[in-house]
Amino acid sequence: MEIVCLDLEGVLVPEIWIAFAEAVGIPELKKTTRDEPDYDKLMKFRLDILKEHGLGLKEIQDTIAGIDPLPGAKEFLDALRAETQVLILSDTFTQFAMPLMKKLGYPTLLCNTLEVAPDGTITGYKMRCEQSKLTTVKALQSIGYDTIASGDSFNDLGMILNSAAGFLFKSTDAIKADHPELPAYETYDELLNAIRGVINK
Repeated sequence: MEIVCLDLEGVLVPEIWIAFAEAVGIPELKKTTRDEPDYDKLMKFRLDILKEHGLGLKEIQDTIAGIDPLPGAKEFLDALRAETQVLILSDTFTQFAMPLMKKLGYPTLLCNTLEVAPDGTITGYKMRCEQSKLTTVKALQSIGYDTIASGDSFNDLGMILNSAAGFLFKSTDAIKADHPELPAYETYDELLNAIRGVINK
């Protein structure tokens, strides 16, 4: 039995932090897991900038309200879910992701949680588990699933490399150069056909 595990940001929806950085005019917030492999370091960097500028959850959620899935993402997800089970594994946060899940037709999402003070200040975050994407695919494999994984960033490589089949999608030239063994796709049709090729073997 196969189950497909997909990253969220950069694969199905735009990068939330990049959209927010553009909305508030703080280019430093454009740094993502494509640029920084150490997620804890990246989040501490982000939270320090938010504190410095007096920005909180409300301002980020206001930006998210105007974000739509990437063109073709919902149709891709609908077609995939008609053929196999799909899990979205993301290092984003429930407080960010839920409006986007509505626009994607409420797929199953496993992600993390922000710690937020009563005044809306983001004070920290709680990871669902260590190396959440890799840990999740290994757990799925332990209960009898063959995982097929796809993502675009450093934090997706664990689940991609440890799955029965793995694909890069809309990734960076640097990541593709580091992993020439991984098929890399730019369109949903290419990715859908690659996944179909695995599940229809």
